[in-house]
Amino acid sequence: MLVCQILKAKAPEVVSVTPGQTMEEVLRLFRENNIGFVVVSRFPGDCMGTLSERDCCNAVAEHGTRAPLMRVAEIMNRSVATCSTQDFLPSVMAIMTERRTRHVLVVDGRTIVGVVSIGDVVKHRLEELMSNEQVLHDYIAGTGYH
Repeated sequence: MLVCQILKAKAPEVVSVTPGQTMEEVLRLFRENNIGFVVVSRFPGDCMGTLSERDCCNAVAEHGTRAPLMRVAEIMNRSVATCSTQDFLPSVMAIMTERRTRHVLVVDGRTIVGVVSIGDVVKHRLEELMSNEQVLHDYIAGTGYH
C-alpha cells in the first residue's frame, strides 16, 4: 500500500502551531482536536520542526514545572521524519522504527501534504491482514471464484 492511498482515507488537514506558542497551549490543542502531533511553522507551508506528546513529556522530565510555559521553539523536534506520497507502507514502518517516532510527515517535493501516524499504519496493516485472511478462507472453501 502506498502512502497516498493512506492519506485518501484521512482528513487532509495538517495542524500547525507557531514557535511562539506555549506547550500548555499546544496541549490544549491536542485535547480539543484529539491529536498528538503538530507541525511548527511561521507561515503556511513552512516547517521549522514538529511537536508531539512525547516531546512535551520529555520537556516536563527535563524542565519540570516550568515546561508548560516554555515556547514551542524551545522544545520542538527539529529533526523531522519524512516520507513521500509514493513510499510503500513498510518503508514508513521502517522510518518509524529507526527514528523511534509515531508520526511521519508526508511531503510532495517541498510541500507538506499530510501526516501518517502509527495508528494509520496499524489500521491499514490490519485491513490488509483481514483481506488476506478472507481470500484464503474463500480459496479453501472453494468460493469467491469461478
